[in-house]
Amino acid sequence: MDRQLWRQFPQVEPQLDALQDYLFQEVQLDNQPIHSKILALLKSGGKLLRPGYFYLFTKFGDQGTPAELQAGAAALEILHVGTLIHDDVIDDSPTRRGVRTIQMKYGQRNAIYAGDFMFTVYFNQVLKATRDRALVQEHIDAMHRILQGELHQMDLNYREDTTVAAYLNEVAGKTAELFALSCDTGARLAGAPANVTALTRQIGIAIGCAYQMLDDILDYAGDPAKTQKPVLEDLRSGVYSLPLILAIPHAKRDFHHLLRKKHDMTVADIQAVQALVAQYDGVGAARQLATTYTDKALALIAQLPAGPVQDDLAKLTTMLLRRDH
Repeated sequence: MDRQLWRQFPQVEPQLDALQDYLFQEVQLDNQPIHSKILALLKSGGKLLRPGYFYLFTKFGDQGTPAELQAGAAALEILHVGTLIHDDVIDDSPTRRGVRTIQMKYGQRNAIYAGDFMFTVYFNQVLKATRDRALVQEHIDAMHRILQGELHQMDLNYREDTTVAAYLNEVAGKTAELFALSCDTGARLAGAPANVTALTRQIGIAIGCAYQMLDDILDYAGDPAKTQKPVLEDLRSGVYSLPLILAIPHAKRDFHHLLRKKHDMTVADIQAVQALVAQYDGVGAARQLATTYTDKALALIAQLPAGPVQDDLAKLTTMLLRRDH
């Protein structure tokens, strides 16, 4: 866990510290090589952002036992890690958080099964957290939207005519959905009042969209030593993210000359695309849109009941959406 981040939030730091030990206890797999890789992924620097938002939103209510809330928080991180394992297969990624991926070390077949295994652990944690049929159904619906988003991504790969609207639709079904689920589940498990639960999904979607936009920006303009992933990793796998989408209309012919090569693009080609994105200020335009969504998230948080929880949510969201890694 990123202890430096959570030391600034003493309302939830102890719960997140305890959550890490709980995750290692609950994720048990007989296949020791795969098990060790999953534990390494859990240990290797994840910020526990989704459980952090979950626990902050539980502070708006007074229901749910500590064990139920811990299972609810664990469910969100386990679902997140399961999707990361599958993403690594789809993107053919060699490393994740500085750790060699399961698919790279043990093959795609075993990585897919490992991700599927994490989904079974996820649903087990959901049932430990609640037997409320409506809340369980919300998790089923959220996973449905996440998988739909993943499949929609396939339709957009190598598409030079991808629109911002199509991009936002895909992001809302993937990254943003997990943040929305985290905020909403925390509030509902704790029995938060209606004036809170009416805002939770909107807040999570705005945060998740801005978070993904910033990830896209760092893919073009970030420091690999801080982000712990290669620059332009998305472009190498045919994923045209926001800075590129915003730059293409300014020089369609120049971009097409390079992008038509698809997976045969050389390092020089990729660097040329990066230069064109910089020339036509794709990163700057993406930052403007990310700022719009950040401001939207903060405006929605400002509508929550005033107090320390609202203050912490605004502080965390500001830090998260203006980061450099």
